[in-house]
Amino acid sequence: MMIQITTKTKAKPFLKWAGGKTQLLPVIDSFLPDTFRAQQDVTYIEPFAGGGAMLFYMLQKYPNIQRAVINDINPHLINSYRVIRNEPHLLIKALKELQTSFKALGDYDLQKELYLDIRNRFNGQQVNDVEEAAYMIFLNRTCFNGLYRENSKGGFNVPFGRYSNPTICDEELILADSELLQKVDILNGDFSQTSAHIRGYTFFYFDPPYRPLDATSSFNSYVKESFDDNEQIRLKDFFAEITAAGCHAMLSNSDCKGRNADDDFLDNLYRDFFIERVYAKRCINANASKRGSLTELLIRNYENYQAYSANLFNI
Repeated sequence: MMIQITTKTKAKPFLKWAGGKTQLLPVIDSFLPDTFRAQQDVTYIEPFAGGGAMLFYMLQKYPNIQRAVINDINPHLINSYRVIRNEPHLLIKALKELQTSFKALGDYDLQKELYLDIRNRFNGQQVNDVEEAAYMIFLNRTCFNGLYRENSKGGFNVPFGRYSNPTICDEELILADSELLQKVDILNGDFSQTSAHIRGYTFFYFDPPYRPLDATSSFNSYVKESFDDNEQIRLKDFFAEITAAGCHAMLSNSDCKGRNADDDFLDNLYRDFFIERVYAKRCINANASKRGSLTELLIRNYENYQAYSANLFNI
């Protein structure tokens, strides 16, 4: 049953998310294939949903997307998407209660105690879907730097942050996101399962865990399952498979060569495709000196696009 919601709020990510694409959206948009813009009936697939910046942007800008599919290996994240789509009002009620409780405490130590209690409940896996989604959003809005990270046992382990007045319940945003998600199929599992949803003209956008720039910048294990070089190779093979199936696809990844001129791993891996280097800002890093503008890779399996040269930094 479709939920009917009317809100003037613009849909956007409901979580802070490491590697989110919000500031790169105009650049990514400029590299979309000409055929995508010309099609009237598009299937859009994201095998790595993450925070959803690209999803919400695409669904609002391109009404020719008739079907959308997102997937992620993180079951907590996917549960949150499904609860927002299917039960937004119950989620809002739960978040309002958490927000009221948190702000009524007023004291840092007491708020930290509540945070740790919620984190334990979240990791205990003895909650219903709405509670789990509410806890995930609460933790995201109150943890250090808005990070999501798991230990080897799959437990969320990010410490408490320091926020004077966090917005834990953004009611209008949840309703706007819910309205847009009504047309989205939401999957939980390996990225490869998304090929079963190819239908008609299909465009894939991949935003996988990035390959680390160096040994100290690794953030490719936000869940207990690591995404190492073997996974990067498996992803490239999948990219080649959907290319052979006639799908258009774009993929983002780190530009390791920008940090180490001898690191040709991704350039060699995707040598049969089109590789562009674009500026991006890295904002989530415990070391402030490592935040700032770097280049990222945009890899595509098609040639024709309408790029805006002012957005690009070609090496």
